[in-house]
This record gives sequence, C-alpha cells and structure tokens, in this order.
Amino acid sequence: MARRNAEVEALLQEYADLVAITGGDAFKVRAYEKAARAIGGHPADVSGLDAKALRDIPNVGKSIAEKVEEYLRTGHVSEIEETRTAVPAGVRELIAIPTLGPKKALVLYEELGVSSVTQLLQALDDRRLRDLKGFGEKTEANIRHGIELLQKAGDRILLGAAMDTAEQIVAELSQVEGCEGCAFAGSLRRMRETIGDIDILVAAERSAPFMEAFRELPDIAETIVSGHKKTSVRNTKGLQIDLRVLPPSAWGAGLLYFTGSKAHNIRIREIAVHRKYKLSEYGLFHAKSGRKITSATEEGIYERLGLPWIPPTLREDRGEIAAALRGELPELLEENDIRGDLHTHTDLTDGLASLEDMVTAAARRGYAYYAVTDHAPDLYMQRMTDAKMLAQRKRVRELDGKHRRMRVLHGTELNIGPDGEVDWPDEFLADFDLCVASVHSHFNQSRDELTRRLVRACENPYVAVIGHPTTRLIGKRPGIDADFDAVFEACARTGTALEINAHPERLDLGDEDILRAKRYGVKFAVNTDAHATTHLPYMRYGVGTAQRGWLTKDDVINAWPLQRLRRFLRAGRGS
Repeated sequence: MARRNAEVEALLQEYADLVAITGGDAFKVRAYEKAARAIGGHPADVSGLDAKALRDIPNVGKSIAEKVEEYLRTGHVSEIEETRTAVPAGVRELIAIPTLGPKKALVLYEELGVSSVTQLLQALDDRRLRDLKGFGEKTEANIRHGIELLQKAGDRILLGAAMDTAEQIVAELSQVEGCEGCAFAGSLRRMRETIGDIDILVAAERSAPFMEAFRELPDIAETIVSGHKKTSVRNTKGLQIDLRVLPPSAWGAGLLYFTGSKAHNIRIREIAVHRKYKLSEYGLFHAKSGRKITSATEEGIYERLGLPWIPPTLREDRGEIAAALRGELPELLEENDIRGDLHTHTDLTDGLASLEDMVTAAARRGYAYYAVTDHAPDLYMQRMTDAKMLAQRKRVRELDGKHRRMRVLHGTELNIGPDGEVDWPDEFLADFDLCVASVHSHFNQSRDELTRRLVRACENPYVAVIGHPTTRLIGKRPGIDADFDAVFEACARTGTALEINAHPERLDLGDEDILRAKRYGVKFAVNTDAHATTHLPYMRYGVGTAQRGWLTKDDVINAWPLQRLRRFLRAGRGS
C-alpha cells in the first residue's frame, strides 16, 4: 500500500484554504499549512503512527493529530466536513485556479455571483472585475493565466504521482501466478512531466487472473470496461488506468507500441513499410506472406529495422530516428551516474529534516558528495543570519567524510533580487563551496528586466548554478517571461550551470529548454531541491527529464568526480 502522507497533506491544506475563505484566524491557517507540509515530508507513513508519534512530527499538535487519526480511521473529518458546507461549491471550484487565492474567490462569489470557471471567464470578458477592490487589469491577466493553466492541465497528473500509482500496481500484478513480465508503458515510461492515464502491460498466457486481480486492487473506484485483452478502471483520485495482457511471445512488440510516442511509432512503421514489413503491437511481420519475423523484445524489432534500441525517453520524433540511423544516439545520463546532489535544504530554513538526517539519508544513496544549500537572508521569512550560516558551516565540516566517506559541501541558495543582485557581499560568498542562485519573487517584471536580472546573476563569479531557472510550478504557475536564449548564452559564457530541478512540481528546466540550452554549450546540474529526506529520491525524475533533453553524464556537473566538479566551481570564480 502507498504511504498516506500525501492525501493527509492535501486534506490539511484544503482545510487551511477553507479557514482562510471563511475569515478564520490567520494563525490557524498558517498552522495547518505548516502541519500539512510537515506530514507530506515525514519519512514514516502516518497511517502506521499512533497519537504520540503523530504529535512528534514538527508543527503537528494535539488538535491536528486528532483530526489525522479521525481521517485515517473513518475516511473523513467531521470538523472539515462542516467547514466545507459553509463554503459554496462554486467557491471551492474557483480555488482550483492557480493564481486565484481563497479570499479573492470568495469576493468574486459574494460580489459578482461567480461560482464556476465559465462564469469567471464571462465576467473577465465583460470587464466586471475591474470595479472590485483589490482587482485590476494586472489581476485580470493573472487570473486568465491561471485559467489557461487549469484548462491545459485538464485531467493530467504529475509524473511523480503517476509513478507511485503505476509502481504499486506493477508490484501487485507481478505477484499473480503466471506473470512472465509486467511494466508500465505510455508517456509514463517516456517520463513526460504530466500523465493523462496509466498504461500497464502484463505478459502471460492467461489473462483472466490478472484482470480479476486488477479490478480488485485497493483504491479502484470503478471499472470502465472489462474484457479478455484489456480492462480499464478509474481510481479514487479519478485517474484512468488501462491494463493489457499480451502473449509473452509478443511482449517486445506490445511494449514498443504502447510506449509510443505516436509520432515515433509512425516513423518506425514507415521504415518497416520501406523494408516490406508490417509492424503492429503483435510483432514485425513480412508484409506479403504475413510470417512473423520477431516480436519478443524491443531490441530485436529495432535491430531488424536497422536501428539500435532507442531509449523510451527519446521517443518523441525529435530527431532520434535520424540520429540512430547515423549511429549518433547519445549515451544518456543514468541515475547511477549521479555522484551527488547540489541543492538541498535543512530545518535551519524551510526544510523539514535536520542537517544530520539529510546527510545520513544522502550517504545511504551512495553519493560521493552532497551539498547543503539553505536559503540566504534576502528571503526574509527564513530569518537567516551570518552567525547561523557560519555555525552550520562548522557542523558541515564536522560531518564531512563521516558517513560512508561522503564529502559534505557547504553552500547556499541565494535569492536573485529584482536587479540581479544576490544576498551577501563577495567576501562572505567566497567561503562557500558553491552557491545556487534562484528567482523567488517579482515574477511579473518586464521581459527585459527579467532577462537582465538572470544574466547579471550568471555574471556573479560566485554563482555556480541558476536554480529552477524558469520558476514554473507545473499546472500552478507559468514560467517567467525572460529571453532564455540570452540567459543560455550568458551561462555558457560565464561557466554557470543551469539546474534541472527534479521536484515533480517543477522539473525546471524542462526538456525542450534543455535541448535549446545544450546547443549553447551550457552545463547542467540535476538537483532535487530536497526539503525532506523523502525528497531525495526525486532525483530519478530529474534524470528522466535530462534524458528527454538528450543529456550525457559529461553535460551534468554532479555526474562528475569531485575533483572535476571543484575545478568547474573554481573556474567560475576566476581562480
């Protein structure tokens, strides 16, 4: 069974939003937000904790622990249900719009009678929002942006959530007697940043036992269609999951076909036709006689088409076929190539785990090095001071090499201010092992201002990595409108790496931007931006995104030995 932390986190965050909408105490809202976040990042499954263990989680007091226990026991919380009834359903629908907070949603409902996205769009078209206090043209533009994001996301879910669900199902079905192979396919296997539905494939001689086991899995809300070859269900989160059972002899052909992409499959079918073959989910056949040539493995099919095996993350019809024919496919970065994580946080700022716990968890992953990069003082809510940072540095030096000989680097995540300046003077920055610099505010500056801001940060000799460069939150916040070609050129010129932030809500840079940046000769850092020990495994999603951007380990600075990484960091400082 999956950890239930995420659903409890979502419930408490919803309650915080409901309290805010109903004019509740701001302290209570913040308390529930903090508790939600703490539970989401807690390493243990909350469903296995007793009352005392729940209260031991930071920011979880007696009242919140009791609500968590009630939810885990009954599936609902009476106080939250009562609060829901006090908030019109239409207002709750509006809250789902990124960029529209709960208070503004309530104003729209009370002042204009707006209770749906459709009505809100009509009100925007009629310019009715401009007469409301706290609204204006800029607010209108932001709300339209949010609606576009919501509509674009549709029923798609984040890569991480889809992966968790798919891997649980694969693990369950793999235990059914007669299973000769089980895997997920589709856009999930290609590691796209959002997933529409999940495709599960099983290789077996008999399908009935798998279809029955599939329908009886936990969290299945309904069966959409059930047949001998395919069953489709919807889980309790509304996600459609399709199961297909293939003959073991056709496993490779089915895996190739159902992995996609559609455009990639069209290309390889064209090659098959040119060779007088026919390719389908059942195998590769002679077009004239219908005799099967091969079907058991993907590698065998690609080979008969005159191609090397093409990794799923490249199968997007973005030149991979031509590169394969020329023998020029890249040797893609793999997760086991990553030697360290260069952007992480502790509870000194907004992290949820101590320095010692984060270092221990990183060492367990087999890293050769690991950087702690807590926030600098210009993010005022973090209350960082010089003294706190220097005290942390002393402790980092004490931990260096103590866990499985892993080297611990002391860094910081600087805030890129509106003019491109960063926290702390050069003489203070010089003593950090590395500095990540990120944009955290003033997202709505002009294109020229945002571009100059990022370029100036690149030109700072102590900035080694630009963190989450576009600042996007998938489905919630669009990336900033900067001239990223100018930024990529500046990174290449100054020897500044661009981050591929592996958090499933970010995946920033995305694959298309990675492809563009690579043409400038930019180097990259695949980091988790972990705020809890449970976030460190997000590295797999960053690596998948890097693969979709055709990156090799030579492109990624934290796939390098420490000595080479240190040379890169020194070169950026001109030393």
